[in-house]
Amino acid sequence: MFEKSAAQRLAEALARTGTYRQHAEEYAGAGPGFTIALSREAGSRATSVASEVGARLNWPVYDQELLKRIAQEMHLREYLLASVDERRRHWLQECIEAFPQASAVSEAGYVRHLVETVTSLGSHGACVIVGRGAAHILPPTHTLRVRLVGALEDRVTYLSRTLNRSREETARHIERTDQERALFIREHFHKDVADPRNYDLVLNTSRFSVAECADLIVESLRRLESHARQGEPALAR
Repeated sequence: MFEKSAAQRLAEALARTGTYRQHAEEYAGAGPGFTIALSREAGSRATSVASEVGARLNWPVYDQELLKRIAQEMHLREYLLASVDERRRHWLQECIEAFPQASAVSEAGYVRHLVETVTSLGSHGACVIVGRGAAHILPPTHTLRVRLVGALEDRVTYLSRTLNRSREETARHIERTDQERALFIREHFHKDVADPRNYDLVLNTSRFSVAECADLIVESLRRLESHARQGEPALAR
């Protein structure tokens, strides 16, 4: 019952700013450039890969920058969004924080601004967006949707050094982060984040270096751009 109510509130919020389908129709008419949307497992070096791709294409990369942009639009401090960024919070927590004295932002409000921001960036194209459901928000006709994965042991090794945590703490962090992101995508965009059919390219960062991943992503982008120029029909999602 409560989940249905939360879903209804989210649907109403999205309706006030225009639905995903309406945005997709606008894209089809406007003919924007391509956007690269990177989905990732925690610790799969997505930030490094995105930065390398952005440098090669001379495109801006939106990762934490996307959160800052949403915070500015919502007139909030960035840290207030951290509790809902790519997370699905318990309905009771959201209800409690809905009182005027609460300092946090509602999940529905965050998702509404997230969809607005991602679709706005996608309408212009020529950028790399890391996470935040971009691969499931933007239309596949003008989006290269990439999923980065890796062996758990490799991801723990990489992230434990980055976070300066023990391997045990890092493993728990990775498991929790992956679960929260998967639930966030399932709840709000009705997609399975691990389903390879939701992506154009799935890369194993345990097998390929950051530079090699960037090579493959840029090459895939060029091929999609070539298909678009030749007017080849896009495959259905």
